[in-house]
Amino acid sequence: MPDARTGGLRSYVGEMGPAWVAGAIAAGPATMASVITAGASFGYALLWVVVASAVFGAVAQYLAMRLGLLTERGIVDVVEDHLGERWAWLLVADVVLAAGLAQLVIMKGLADVSQTVTGVDARAWGVAWAVVLAVGLAGRGYRFLELVAKLLVSGVVVAFVASLFVVPLDPVAAVSGLVPRVPAGVDGALVAAGVLGGAVHITLVTMHSYTMRAREWTRDDYGLATFDVASSMLGAFGLYSLAIFLVAASVLHAPGIEAGDLTAVSAAQTLGPLVGPAAKWLFLVGLWGAAVSTLGGNTVVPPFLVADKLGWETDVSDDRYRWLLVGFALLSAAGPFVGGAFFPLLVLVLAFGLVGTPFALVVVLVLLNSDAVPEPNPRLANLAGVALVAVTATTAGSFVRRRVAAGLRDPMTLFVVGFAVVLAVATVALVVQFVRTRPGRHTPASG
Repeated sequence: MPDARTGGLRSYVGEMGPAWVAGAIAAGPATMASVITAGASFGYALLWVVVASAVFGAVAQYLAMRLGLLTERGIVDVVEDHLGERWAWLLVADVVLAAGLAQLVIMKGLADVSQTVTGVDARAWGVAWAVVLAVGLAGRGYRFLELVAKLLVSGVVVAFVASLFVVPLDPVAAVSGLVPRVPAGVDGALVAAGVLGGAVHITLVTMHSYTMRAREWTRDDYGLATFDVASSMLGAFGLYSLAIFLVAASVLHAPGIEAGDLTAVSAAQTLGPLVGPAAKWLFLVGLWGAAVSTLGGNTVVPPFLVADKLGWETDVSDDRYRWLLVGFALLSAAGPFVGGAFFPLLVLVLAFGLVGTPFALVVVLVLLNSDAVPEPNPRLANLAGVALVAVTATTAGSFVRRRVAAGLRDPMTLFVVGFAVVLAVATVALVVQFVRTRPGRHTPASG
């Protein structure tokens, strides 16, 4: 086998993987729901958010990659050693809540699609898929997950890009969508937060150190790890989001189509009579593959962090981790029993995850600029990270403010607002703590 550490495109392609597991979560039905909703509701107006999401997603994964490679440890372990135990527990709680809600809703979507294709009840499919997850992940381990993620993400991207060739596009209108603007009202802010939350999500940021550890990557693999991030987030995820958005904006944003009533299945079925059965089946196959790959990746994230916090090994060689993985996988069987429409739930889950993301990004930046790592963080990486925190915090804050303005009538809104307040206070406190205790030996490097 070629040594990826020596560089070379061929060896990099053969050895890439950890960022593709993150990409499998990003390129899932939750992102699909947000991107379809954006295109169907507002036409090409939010194209700039879709493009920005791929760029910001790559930046977030790059920062997480640097922390994982330079420390060669799990992020929770590093947080506990250098920031304190309370910060470690808060990070774990943030991830478990965000990933747990996503797990239930994504399973609901996968079960619904499986019912449409086979006619078997979605609740039965939920149990069946949960068992498949538990057996596959606990029995085969990380490398099995990585292989499935690479295959499914590649197939999903091909399916959705192919759909572009059977729908009519409006290039002039699409270009106008590159001008940043958010449509007025709660819906515009929610959808924008959902699109951005698909690429810049706390689960993606926190899982990266563990997937690289599973591959035994070290600082010597820096070039490979950078290529891994670029090919996954900028390449595969970017194409996935762009293709779905263009299809939705071109075909589903039309009189007579109620964007608010679209579901994963109805979006595909709507394409059939409009542009032919090929588009419908490409959409359904793409959705199915995206849901399977996302569930697999999302399932391993909470067990990674909980096991690391408890001092366990983060692979199936430790029976405690294995049973933790099985338990979280089986928990997803409850997804089809969750009430509500699939697409609106997915968008809300992504926006909820975005609310918890600025805290995780600040944690990563603080650690990269502390004595937790053996070298200073480049100035350009710091600037990109600060910009990313500002964008995610602003987008999440806009979403929360507009939810509050619409009224605190339902338990979910109250929970999201409370969650946002706690994490906002924690983020400010962490920044203040860092400024007061910042070590003087690290001066940011140029470039």
